[in-house]
Amino acid sequence: MFQEKASANCLNILPTSIEDGAFQKKGHSARVLSPEEVEKLAKDQVLVSEFKQLKLEKEAQKNWDLFYKRNSTNFFKDRHWTTREFQELKACREFADQKLTILEAGCGVGNCLFPLLEEDKNIFAYACDFSPRAVDYVKKNALYSVERCKVFQCDLTKDDLLDNIPADSVDVVTLIFVLSAIHPDKMHLVLRNIYKVLKPGKCVLFRDYGLYDHAMLRFKSGSKLGENFYVRQDGTRSYFFTEEFLSQLFKAEGYEQVVNEYVQRETVNRKEDLRVPRVFLQSKFQKPFRET
Repeated sequence: MFQEKASANCLNILPTSIEDGAFQKKGHSARVLSPEEVEKLAKDQVLVSEFKQLKLEKEAQKNWDLFYKRNSTNFFKDRHWTTREFQELKACREFADQKLTILEAGCGVGNCLFPLLEEDKNIFAYACDFSPRAVDYVKKNALYSVERCKVFQCDLTKDDLLDNIPADSVDVVTLIFVLSAIHPDKMHLVLRNIYKVLKPGKCVLFRDYGLYDHAMLRFKSGSKLGENFYVRQDGTRSYFFTEEFLSQLFKAEGYEQVVNEYVQRETVNRKEDLRVPRVFLQSKFQKPFRET
């Protein structure tokens, strides 16, 4: 009974907010495109050749490793907003000082991991990434401690998480800007893998690119791999999620939907007087309680 009540505390959602020169709203409606944007997407129907697509899939790990070789730890900012956006990271405890076990699936170089470990001393984190180079950067970070975290290289589409994490042992899984980098045909394998280590009644916290995000509209002709799926110049790929697609994806693997909505955020570049429409999908999906 208490476990169910504790899980109910995981459902808190932040209200619409204005901060840092940005307007943010949440809801179930996709962003409305301008006529120019509609025309641009309508014209961009030519797909990358099957040969190149197969090559990109085969070389996916190499391309991400090269990404981290070029950018080191300097590309992404530390994500200090995580506990603000996902209150589960603080709320899902039976008592205040309870040790929380989390899995950061796709940890990169630790931009989310280390702020979490600094902010909450009662977290033990498992963390994994596709890129061996990214994992090395995490292990070389001055904040890295084997007493606080276990970091390992993993292809979530084929490497069994049970090799590193006990079954049904994780309180919270973060899946933040990770699933979009994986081919849509293999995304379900990631969710199936995560399901095995997540405790019954606990949540996956998801945030990733949403349909019609500014990044999607910036791709040049010749970058399209499929519906809402594109390749960047460096060979890394990005998928842009709809609310419906994500819901079906999780539910097909046995998860229950708690929250699943678009976050539309208009950032303002005051210097150049530009408004940049960002769209993300922010969601929570729960592993059901076992039947008694």
